[in-house]
Amino acid sequence: MSAPASASSLPTVAVLGCGWLGLPLAKALVAAGYPVVGSTTTPTQLLTLRDAGITPYLLRLGNDFSPTDADTLRTMLTGVDVLVLNVPPRAAAANSYPSLLRPVGSVVASVGVRHVLFVSSTSVYPDANRRMRESDAVSSPDAASDLLRAEGHFTPRRGQWLSTVVRFGGLFGPERPPGRFLAGRQNLPNAEAPVNLIHLDDCIGLLTSIIREKAWGYTFNACASHHPSRQEFYSAAARKLGLTVPTFEATSQGGKLIDSSLLQRTLPYEFQHNDLLAALDYC
Repeated sequence: MSAPASASSLPTVAVLGCGWLGLPLAKALVAAGYPVVGSTTTPTQLLTLRDAGITPYLLRLGNDFSPTDADTLRTMLTGVDVLVLNVPPRAAAANSYPSLLRPVGSVVASVGVRHVLFVSSTSVYPDANRRMRESDAVSSPDAASDLLRAEGHFTPRRGQWLSTVVRFGGLFGPERPPGRFLAGRQNLPNAEAPVNLIHLDDCIGLLTSIIREKAWGYTFNACASHHPSRQEFYSAAARKLGLTVPTFEATSQGGKLIDSSLLQRTLPYEFQHNDLLAALDYC
């Protein structure tokens, strides 16, 4: 991997989807000296982006994506070197996720964006009781396969762009405390299943590290290496908020464990919240 660029030569980064993850990522990139453009689906957020030093664009993908929207996307991505594609699958609504993102791929190719950083999810893996590495994602007729096909639209293309896919585990952090996820629920399955989560701070740190280190051409799993059981973690998380602790079935099998060792071997990044129980103090 190349050494970090000087501040005067930092590439322009576009963050497509400045929401819970995208906005603090864009702010962190601005703070590091990167020129940043960003999109939001909410008109009232345009001023928030501008005040943070982000060149803002109002853009919504979906069934009503119009020629005007295509022009906006083209203007946003013109002159951009790195696109952070951070559009969650739930945004697809009536569309399939690959169809939702297809216009983005067309514009990326037409304006010459050189690098794509695709924010994906560990939901591409089957719900099996074993360790999951990046090669374990397989195509099947379900939503997970939709996500895998969407990733495929942005795999590196000779003469066009280089890309890296980051498959995040479950996201938590400020305004998304995990104690609320299962609080008060009863007789939940899979008490001993390992938890595969990542804190917002580490999402931002990892994505920034990939851009800084020019780590292109990879698919990475990304979650903390600490995997407490569902029962241990969500009970502690509920207690932290003073909420009713969930209960679990007496007999319960395990579940998939996401292996992030490739990322840890490749990037010079040290997790800020690798102990998930300790990380409950930072939500």
